[in-house]
Amino acid sequence: MSLSTITALSPLDGRYAPKLAALRPIMSEHGYMHRRVQVEVAWFIALSDAGFAEFKPLTTGARAYLLSLVKNFSEADSAAIKEIEKTTNHDVKAVEYWIKSKFEARPELEKAAEFVHFACTSEDINNTSHALQLRSGRDQVILPGLDRIMLKLREMAHAFADVPMLSRTHGQTASPTTVGKEMANVVMRLQTACEKIAAVKIMGKMNGAVGNYNAHLSAWPDFDWEAFSKKVIETPEPLGLGLTFQPYSIQIEPHDYMAELFDAVARANTILIDLSRDIWGYVSLGYFKQRLKAGEIGSSTMPHKVNPIDFENAEGNLGLANALLKHLAEKLPISRWQRDLTDSTVLRNIGVALGYAALAYTSLLTGLNKLEINEEALAADLDASWEVLAEPIQTVMRRFGVQGAYEKLKEVTRGKTVTAEALHALIQSLDIPQAEKDRLLAMTPGSYTGKAAELARRV
Repeated sequence: MSLSTITALSPLDGRYAPKLAALRPIMSEHGYMHRRVQVEVAWFIALSDAGFAEFKPLTTGARAYLLSLVKNFSEADSAAIKEIEKTTNHDVKAVEYWIKSKFEARPELEKAAEFVHFACTSEDINNTSHALQLRSGRDQVILPGLDRIMLKLREMAHAFADVPMLSRTHGQTASPTTVGKEMANVVMRLQTACEKIAAVKIMGKMNGAVGNYNAHLSAWPDFDWEAFSKKVIETPEPLGLGLTFQPYSIQIEPHDYMAELFDAVARANTILIDLSRDIWGYVSLGYFKQRLKAGEIGSSTMPHKVNPIDFENAEGNLGLANALLKHLAEKLPISRWQRDLTDSTVLRNIGVALGYAALAYTSLLTGLNKLEINEEALAADLDASWEVLAEPIQTVMRRFGVQGAYEKLKEVTRGKTVTAEALHALIQSLDIPQAEKDRLLAMTPGSYTGKAAELARRV
């Protein structure tokens, strides 16, 4: 059976493949190979500038050629590395041999070939490659996806700032809000979550087999290898990696920053699960209608249906993303003694975790863009819920010292169908200033929204 979008084992590379085009070059095996080549080249060039008599500084032409291997790295190059791996049965060694193969007919580089992967353990290359992948995945896919959702929600917050909506606490009618204020709540939560994601320092280490520069110092005992490694890791691309230096490690970078990053993304995803479920409920109540698309079918037997499938897809995929992200966060910081390989196979699923998140963001944004406010349904729900005005009436009563204010309103409203006439009769009977009576009599469920509109516009 040939591999295609209908034979792929993962729906990310099958049914949903077109929606993940932006993530695939970054988090795929090809993306991993690309970053490994980048790290090896950066280390090699830096070694040439370290001042060693045995490795003179590379010429401008040689540097340009090496950097072009990174810049122009192609799927064909990845395939060539995989072909070498069939013999080596070691993926990082295959990258080393591929780079050396590119030195043929270039005497300057051929002479220095043994400085490719010099004093490095495979994990020096892998951890920094994963770091580069994660930085790109975060900055180019995850955060932009969340930003697009925030922008849409902010737009809705402002557009619907003054549209009143009945609240529901414990599923029961409660003090009204506005549609815009509910969107604003999510914007502020997401903004904080995104700041946490963006603030995570993406780290890398290049300190040898067990983190002590053993091999490095065996070659040049008097050289400051720690400072050299730090410079390679922290120097901006293309001559460095532009990461944060990790000074202490065993063979592997501890992965604590990865756990922090994955937890932060999962936190944002949890906020979006909450939003997806709420919007699903509002659609069910009729507060939102969904814009129709010609030719679409909501049910194979019920022609009238327009299902909130985008929010359901988002919720489901966010759950899958978080299951993987939480496992990654819990597992990756744990390694037996100085090294075991359980992290290696798990790390290959980072792209899957981020892929489900990115897919969910696309589904959620698609759903939000289909929504149309149904002000008639919102108004009808409010008009049938005069009991929510029990709160302001008893609060004003308490202001003026009316004894048993809460209890009196509870007796009139709890578990009963409350009418405007009944509330108005109660208000007229109160021993409070007439101006306050008039203010309460003018109040409706739709006007009792506090600062909701102001808060929505301010976000």
